This record gives sequence, C-alpha cells and structure tokens, in this order.
Amino acid sequence: MIRRTSAVGLVAAAGISAVMICTAGPGVAAGFAPAARPAQATHRVPHRLLVTRLKGVHNARQVISVTTAHYGSVHATVRAFEKTAHGWEQVAGPWPAWIGRNGFAHPGDKREGDGKAPTGSYHFSFFFGVDADPGVHYPWRHASRADYWDDDPSSPRYNLWVDTAKHSAGRDPEPLHVQPSYDDAAVIAYNTARVPGRGSAIFLHVTHHSPTAGCVALPRPRLLRLLRWLDPRDHARIIMGRTATVTR
Repeated sequence: MIRRTSAVGLVAAAGISAVMICTAGPGVAAGFAPAARPAQATHRVPHRLLVTRLKGVHNARQVISVTTAHYGSVHATVRAFEKTAHGWEQVAGPWPAWIGRNGFAHPGDKREGDGKAPTGSYHFSFFFGVDADPGVHYPWRHASRADYWDDDPSSPRYNLWVDTAKHSAGRDPEPLHVQPSYDDAAVIAYNTARVPGRGSAIFLHVTHHSPTAGCVALPRPRLLRLLRWLDPRDHARIIMGRTATVTR
C-alpha cells in the first residue's frame, strides 16, 4: 500500500554482492606476555549468514530478509539468500529500503491503517504491474485503471484484488494502476485468511522515495532483479521485522 506518505529523500543505495562471507575482527589480539609465556595466537571467528539465524525459513531455498534495528525505523536493510548444494549463499544486498511510515508492527499487532509493515515470514502470492510482465516465474497480473485492492475491513472482498468494473472494492480502496510504485510489484501473502482489520495490500514494490503505508519499497532495478530471481518452486519467502525479533 502506498498512500498517505511523506516525501523524504532516498538513502544512497549499497552495491550488489554475489556472495558475502563475513568474518569478525581479530578475536584475542597478541599481547605483551611475560618472557616465560608465549604470546597468545590471533584467531578469527566467521560470522554466520543472517539467513541461518532467521526464524521461519522452513523449506525455503530462496529467502529475502527485510530487517531494522528498531521498531520505529522507516529504513530497512534487504538481503537475498539462496540455498545451493554447498549451503546458503547471499546473492544480493545489503540494500537500503523504505518500509511503513511507523516502522514494523510487533508480531501479531498489525492493524489496518496503522502505517506499519507486518513482522513475520511470508510466501509470495503473485506478481503484478502497470507494465508488462518483466520475465518472472510467478503468475503475473496486469494492473488496469479498473483494478483496486480492497482494504475496507467491512467489505466481503477485504484484502483481495478487485476488478471494479465487476465488483465493489469497498470504501476508499487502494488503486493498483499507480506509477512508478506499481510498475512492478510482488504481493506478499500477508493475512491470507482475510481477518477483518488485521491489514491488507502488503507489497514489495518500486520506491516512491518516502516511507510506505506498510509495504517494502526498493529502486526499480533492484526490485526487478529480485522479481526475476524469485521462483515458487524454491518455496521463496520474505522474512520481515526487527532483527532481534526475527532471529534466533
């Protein structure tokens, strides 16, 4: 969802790394020991990739992480991981991204209109956009001027895509024929049970250079890289939240 946002300049994006394997700094530095004792050896302890500490990976072989240090932060860090025959590898990021204007919701506390992105682990439902299918593995749906997302908790089509030429999309629905934000987008499978008031229209979409109303937004080239990479056969997931909350 992209409405009711304030204009803020986008943070400079970080570069792309095919595989990132980090190591910590020196563990126990060599010191000045008494003459009778040898100096202690220096050693390095490798960091575990973030994906190996995330909750909710399950059987996914592709994972996108969207994390912040604090609940109120509107700036998140996006990374992409792929599980190969040799284990997990980081294939993209870290990249800066915008999230909800009020940061992440606490687990289970997401509410309609709260301006927060949901915390948790989710699949992707399908991809869509104003533009043509950019060559993705997920089902693609073109967004016309008649297409809206129903975000009215009292509506029978709450949290569904609605063709308003055929059905009502409730009060004040979310237009989907919006550029550049919805030139290309992925539907995050949040609140698929459509519990009234628990939040709707959570997407991974093109940034409009300001906080969102609950979605995750990236510059279009980086978004397209992820959309073309994601594959439902790999049980792809997006895991979102404050780092301390979504990791073991």
